[in-house]
Amino acid sequence: MRRVVGSVVTAVLICITAARSPAAEIGHFNGGLLNIRDYFVPQPAGVYGALYNYVYTTDRLNDSGGNEVDSVTVNPTAGPGATVNVDVDVDLYALAPALIWVPDWNPYGLKFGALIAPTFVNASLSAALSVATNLGGTVEAGSFGVGDLFVQPVWIGWAPQHFDVSLAYGFYAPVGRYDTTTESLPGGGTIEVEDSDNLGYGFWTQQIQAAGAWYPWTNKGTAISTALTYENHQDKRDFDLEPGDNLTLNWGISQFLPVTKDHELLVEVGPAGYDTWQVTADSGSDASNQVHDEVHGVGGQLGLAYVPWSLAVTFHAFGEFSSEDRFQGNAFGLSVAKKIF
Repeated sequence: MRRVVGSVVTAVLICITAARSPAAEIGHFNGGLLNIRDYFVPQPAGVYGALYNYVYTTDRLNDSGGNEVDSVTVNPTAGPGATVNVDVDVDLYALAPALIWVPDWNPYGLKFGALIAPTFVNASLSAALSVATNLGGTVEAGSFGVGDLFVQPVWIGWAPQHFDVSLAYGFYAPVGRYDTTTESLPGGGTIEVEDSDNLGYGFWTQQIQAAGAWYPWTNKGTAISTALTYENHQDKRDFDLEPGDNLTLNWGISQFLPVTKDHELLVEVGPAGYDTWQVTADSGSDASNQVHDEVHGVGGQLGLAYVPWSLAVTFHAFGEFSSEDRFQGNAFGLSVAKKIF
């Protein structure tokens, strides 16, 4: 069975960022974006195109103990500070086209690939939370524009009969709109926060990803897949802050079922989930929050593949739980992938 979906890892991430505030920095990689089989080099060789649509909706921000936050204390250095409400009502949309190249080159039985994926988003929740957790108020999505860019120049795969293994290196370039502003605090003084209309994160990220799949049968109709993604972040622009590293575990079971007798039209079903942990502390003089954030999500996916066209359409949904020091919500994805030539 030919795999008809490629892989794209984008800079779209639901994150909470607040300079000199109780909220944490969170990395670029989004555990709820990719489909179950997207971590492996596509076959056969050629050029693939993919289009990912992603929606994240939330009305909940959790503290370090996993409890819902509805107010924060701002400007505590001026005395007792002021307690202000935080109202979260966010519907984030992201569009991520990807171009994937797989050369016809297989030394020692290895597969190689590369991809590039720009992103277009309607909000940086990093910026929105930076304002809200420092000044209070309403957190919601905003304008639509260019987000950060993901490039994966190194992608190596190995696929014996019952297995698929991949190792990849990529980086996120902070090309999305990013700036800071000085705001007045209740009780006096000022604070530097991200602009509320930012769409980028303002820092580079280096990413290493390893994945493996087991196919119980030689037709590869059933796949039990897992992937580990490690992110190392660089200094955040305009702040003395280097976000802590993140580790994400993705897992899923994918089952293709024939719709037609000739097996040209297939439906795909399966459970899936992700777990993300911050594994090192934020550093720098602006790293006032040393809580290691985490989030967990579980759900499933439903897809349709037409083999003669090397075309796949896939939908998935995840519900998050046990979130700490970040949002807790629901994620939905709809992707279209096709071998171009």
